[in-house]
Amino acid sequence: MKRTFLTLILSFSVFVFHAQTAEEIIDKYMETIGGKAKINEINSLRMKATVDYGGTSIPLDMVSQKDGKMYVKINFQGKEITQVAFDGETMWSTNFMTMKAEKSDAETTENMKRANGEFFSPLANYAANGFTLERLGDETIEGTSCFKIKLTKRAVLVEKAETPNVEYYYIDKDNFVPVVVEAEIPSGEMKGQISQVIYSDYQEVNGIYFPFSMKQGIKGMGGQTIQFTSITFNESFDSTAFKFPE
Repeated sequence: MKRTFLTLILSFSVFVFHAQTAEEIIDKYMETIGGKAKINEINSLRMKATVDYGGTSIPLDMVSQKDGKMYVKINFQGKEITQVAFDGETMWSTNFMTMKAEKSDAETTENMKRANGEFFSPLANYAANGFTLERLGDETIEGTSCFKIKLTKRAVLVEKAETPNVEYYYIDKDNFVPVVVEAEIPSGEMKGQISQVIYSDYQEVNGIYFPFSMKQGIKGMGGQTIQFTSITFNESFDSTAFKFPE
């Protein structure tokens, strides 16, 4: 069952904006979307979506588990292709030129392992993971007044060097949900650019609110919108669904 997120607004209209800490803001976010107790009952997420590619709507099937295993599959011209997968030890993807499975390099795989514990959201259990929060100056994003929260996660490897891993969350002051997440790209052709994810269309699924629209891209350069069509919890998946095809 789904219902519009706007029905929650009145329940928080009496919340007094004192000098809130970053921790208080994130606690309110967790409460708003359903509560930590419900979130921690989730062991797997399956999110089906569509993305526009050159005027063609491409179906996506995204699965993630609390133990770190995940995959993203697309259906292109009737063929299912694993875009990326991780079985807990090996990260791999499909080479779109050869259409063969290829293992990721050691550094990319190590960084994926370091992301273990970020299931559902890096903010869900940030303290248990040793992440830190810092409240920065408030900002207005496309007319929406937002709290700005700096999240420092585990360092990542970039060319074998330990590199800070920081994300910036812009939390809508009225609805207490993220509307934008930004991070500096640490390597590759876009090194130094700011990646940006814009969230909207929050809807309820079994007592927990999710953004059903997500636009990903480079800040100031537009992006690609993923529109979710269904979200389900706690499905069981055989371990072979994530494994590299030997």
